[in-house]
This record gives sequence, C-alpha cells and structure tokens, in this order.
Amino acid sequence: MRYEKVHLEGFGYVLPDNVVTSAQIERELADVYRRFNLHEGRLELMSGIKERRFWDEGAVPSEGSTLAGKRALEASGVAPEEIECLLHTSVSRDFLEPATASLVHRNLSLSPKALFYDISNACLGFLNGMTSLGDMIELGHVRRGLIVAGESSRQLVRSTMDFLRNSPHLTRQQLKQAFASLTIGSAAVALVMAHASVSNTNHRLVGGVIRTATQHSHLCQGSNDTGFTPDASMVMSTEAETLLVNGCRLAAETWSEFKDTLGWRQGEINRSYCHQVGQAHRDRFLESIGLDPAIDFSTFPFLGNVGSVSLPLTMAMGVERDPPAEGDRLALLGIGSGLCCAMLGVVW
Repeated sequence: MRYEKVHLEGFGYVLPDNVVTSAQIERELADVYRRFNLHEGRLELMSGIKERRFWDEGAVPSEGSTLAGKRALEASGVAPEEIECLLHTSVSRDFLEPATASLVHRNLSLSPKALFYDISNACLGFLNGMTSLGDMIELGHVRRGLIVAGESSRQLVRSTMDFLRNSPHLTRQQLKQAFASLTIGSAAVALVMAHASVSNTNHRLVGGVIRTATQHSHLCQGSNDTGFTPDASMVMSTEAETLLVNGCRLAAETWSEFKDTLGWRQGEINRSYCHQVGQAHRDRFLESIGLDPAIDFSTFPFLGNVGSVSLPLTMAMGVERDPPAEGDRLALLGIGSGLCCAMLGVVW
C-alpha cells in the first residue's frame, strides 16, 4: 500500500477512571495462587503491567468511542457534518446488530450522507480502519473520515477470575492459558483522517504492508460471540509462548517487506509505536526486527493490553507527550491474533 494524499488530522482518547492494579487482581486470586504455589507479584513480573483500567459498571463501548470521537473532531478542527465516513474498529461492540458505528454516528450527529460500518479484527481493527479509510481518501471517494474504537475489559477479566476461582479441577495449563486475559485493559481512541486538499496538517500516512499466518489462528481464541451485555461471560485461551515465537517470526517477515515498500532504511526511522502486550513481547518484538527500544513509546505498564485501542492510543499519547519533529518517520507496528501483522508508515 502506498498513499500520496492521506493525512492524519488529530487524535482523541479517553481513559476510564477506575484503576485496577495487578496486585488487586492477585489478592482476589490468593486461593488459586496458594493452590499452585505461586508468589505475589508474578502478574506484574511476567507482563510488566502494573495496572489497567475499567469503565464504570454498565458502560458500553459506544460511549467511550463517542467521547474519543468528539475529542478527535475538536483536536482536528473538523465539524461533525464534514465527516463522510465513520468506522468503528474495536473487538468490543454494543450489539451484534446494529453496527456499533451507527450509535456513534447518531451520538456525534454526523451527516446522514456519511457512511458507517464496523471493522473487527482482534487487535488490528484500528489499523485496518486506517488502511480502509486511507484507500477511500486516496481514491477521492471521501475527503474526511473518522475512525473510533472503544475496548471494555471488565467482563473478560472478571469472567476469567471467576473461572479460575470456581473451577474445582483447574489445571496448571488452564491457568497458564488464562494468564493473558488478566492483562487486558479498557480505553477509547479516535482519529480523523483527511485528503491532502482539505488537510490542516502535514502528517502523511505514506503506506504500509500486511502479512498473515493463519495457520496459527488457534493460538489465541475467545469465547463464542454472545454480544455485549453486562452479564456476558467471556473467556479467552492464549498459548502465550507459542504465540510470541510465531508472532515475532511473522513480524520479522513483515518488517523486511515494510522497509522495501516504503523505501525506508533501518536507521531512518525516528519513532515507533507498537501494539501493547507486555514487557517480554515488546522486547522480543523489537529485537526480531532490529529496532532500537529507545525510539519506542510504551503504555502497557499503566494501561495493560487494550486490544485494538492499544497501538493508536499509544501513538496519540506519544505524540502528545513528546511531539515528533517535522519530517520524522514514524512506524506503527501492529500484530493481532489470527495471526495478522500490519505495519504502517507516517511522515510527520
């Protein structure tokens, strides 16, 4: 993928108020820890995640997505009626039907001419949204569009804890496969993108690549899709070590093609923003592509893994706290269960 006319206008994001520490989770799992002779601090030690956040009880994904979208519009100086396409890209949705995008469209009072739909692809949904909207902008089908995502982790973390505490025949393997679910966090993010002819910035999405390895789709799987309800029971099984090995192998292949596609050399990249899983994953991921950790910005220690929100939220916070210089080359490095890897390049 190569783009000549696609610009990033502005981000918006929302962090829930409810902070849940890894220590709190371990206290609630004290009996499980004793049964398997595990020491307190293991969750943070293994993941590097000190805390994550939950929305208030009963909150639905469209609420966070709406507020993040509103903030992105304000940051970019774009009026709601100027948006011609809205994409909702998170794993979490209000319903199976209608599209959660329809609720955000209504809440933001977007034009009735603005198309909308949901995109769902595990942790890569937002990056898929960027390329889908980028294609429409490059082709001249729309001038301005909005991508939103709101992930909610409360149900998954609570269901996982209930499963671990209440399973009379819980095995060490089941505990191991449930571990990743305890690292999931909540937040919302949004991004306005525009055609160069109406853009207020020089922040260009210049292209990227996507590679897949679906023979590994069994390594991280959630429960059957039952919709998003307060009493929904969500369970996810992750073979973390095997997923890490094969994910890094796929990343290395994608990275090589990414540099060739954009014509970028290894030392010419100024900033990177990765999907946020944890310390070990970040280190191995960057090592597999030979990228200096010093140019990478991370949020997992205080936000955990926020699914599709993780990478764009990390970029939004990164450029806010440490703005890139004009002309800097930014690498967006995404990977999600499936397996699928997407890498996008931005020239600031």
